[in-house]
Formats: sequence, C-alpha cells, structure tokens
Amino acid sequence: MTRVSEHLNQALHDLMESDPSVHLLGEDVSDPYGGAFKVTRGLSGRFGSRVRSTPLSEGAIAGVGAGLALAGDKAIVEIMFADFVALAFDQITNFAAKSTSMYGRPVPIPLVVRCPTGGNRGYGPTHSQNPQKHFIGVPGLSLFEMTPFHDAGELFARMFGLGRPCLFFEDKVLYTRQMHQVDDLFTVELVDDVARVRVDGAGRPDCTLVTHGGLVHRTLDAMRALLLEDDLVCELLVPAQLYPVPRLPGLEDAPHVCVVDDGTEGGSWASEVATALYPRLWGRLRGPITLVNSADGVIPAAPHLEREVLVQSDSIRAAVREALS
Repeated sequence: MTRVSEHLNQALHDLMESDPSVHLLGEDVSDPYGGAFKVTRGLSGRFGSRVRSTPLSEGAIAGVGAGLALAGDKAIVEIMFADFVALAFDQITNFAAKSTSMYGRPVPIPLVVRCPTGGNRGYGPTHSQNPQKHFIGVPGLSLFEMTPFHDAGELFARMFGLGRPCLFFEDKVLYTRQMHQVDDLFTVELVDDVARVRVDGAGRPDCTLVTHGGLVHRTLDAMRALLLEDDLVCELLVPAQLYPVPRLPGLEDAPHVCVVDDGTEGGSWASEVATALYPRLWGRLRGPITLVNSADGVIPAAPHLEREVLVQSDSIRAAVREALS
C-alpha cells in the first residue's frame, strides 16, 4: 500500500506533468532535499525552473505564488510548517483572496498553499499547531485538508478548478500512514466527497463523529473502543473540504453529533461545523452537539506532555460516553 506522503508526491508529479502552467515554490523543495517531509522529492529534477527553492520568507513565497496565479499561471506554495503561515497571512487574505473580486470582475486566482500541520511528533510549540481556524470566514478563500480516504490528485484538480486561493492542510502524522487503510471492523465509502466510515453490519449509530484528516486514526481508535468496550456504535464523517463547510451526509437519523478538532477551542473549525449543522438538525438531536478540541495551552515537545494538550483517542471516547450517558 502507498503512504500518504508518497501518494501526495505522485499526485504532484502527475499534476506538473499534465499541466505546464503549474509552478511549485517553497523552502528547500528542490532536490536533493525534496522538502522537509519529502513530498516534493524528484520534482525539480523533472520540471526544472518550474520548481523553485526560495529564501526563508513566507510572505514573499505566498506573494510570488499569488502573482503567478494572477498573471494566468497556477501556483503551489509549500509552507514548511503550518505554524509559519501566519507570516503569509497578509498576502493570503489581503492580496490573494481579495484579488478574486476587487477588480470590478471575477478574476481566477489558482493558488494552493500547502501547510503541514499538527503535533504528536515532538516538534514543540511553534512547529506543531493547527491554524485552520484563523482562515475560516475569509471571503474568497477555501480550506481543504488531506485525508487517507481522498485522492490527492483529485483534490488538487478541484482546488484549482475553484479559481480561488485554497489552503491545503496536511497533518504530519498522516505522512507515514497508509492510504485507504482501516480496521476490519469498518467500511469506508465516499459520499459527495465526504468519507463515511461505518461499523460493518451495524444499524443506526448512537453517535456520528465529524473530524478532519489528521484526526482520522485517533477517532477510529476511539470508535473501536466505544464499540468493543462500551457497546456504542459510532459513524465517522471526514470531509476533505473544511470551509465552506460542505453538506455532510447521513445525519438525518443521528441522535447525537460530536465534532472533533485538533485545534484549540474558540472560533474553531468544530464550532463552524456545529453552526452549519444546527439549523438542519435542530429538534432531532437528543442534546447539544459535542465539541472536542485541544487544550488551551502551548504544545510541549516532550511526548508525555504533548499528549496531554492534543486531542487523543481516549479524550474522544470520554466525550462521547459523557454525552450519551
């Protein structure tokens, strides 16, 4: 089976081979380094000057990428760690996103900003965050996240097809995981571009979980424990598009919904999902939508302390058990 990092690398190779207007920019993306997580390995050797290793300036990288997109090409910008995307905030929100509509007519800005996110690798406070929430609600900007169930090539095509800048988050713990791999207890299907994971042969779930790509395996671990140890059946929905929040399938009969988000609470993606779901599900739920977020604190480098801050499978399980008790 193919690892997520290898799958992303192949998708980039295929994309740049099929579309000569695509450029890739970022720190150390050229060979022999091939990016901090080797996702861009081999691209500079094949595509020459269309792949550029840049100076250490996230604002400049995002600005050049947006300029290429505004001029009619397509650009993929790699931010080495998603934490550093804050340094490109102005170029993304005030130049790229606004350029789609501030010139008196719609202007396509085919720009994808790749952001490796998340902790659980011991990288410490400034290399382990999930900054998705800081970009929710920006006009002209869409947010996506890689999952082990979605084809990266199709996601790149979809993002470029929108004609607006997109942030593409890739949780670092996924890079070494296998694509499309789940426990034998579960089945996976894609419904309207949302991955739906269910207990094989089970009926109506006791709870429907919604999460983003980087939390898939921790959430599946919680689902397994809830089934085998608590006799609670859960279903999992994993959208690749984070914002605008897509219509999530299979919720009409859900007695309870729990949204799991590895970012901190307060203006979070989890709360945005809940806001989108309440008008649709009001009167059907047995209680308020449960939100699970990381703790309000910096992320330590020490593994045992890092686990106390970030969302783990046991905290997901505890939240579901409490909500259904």
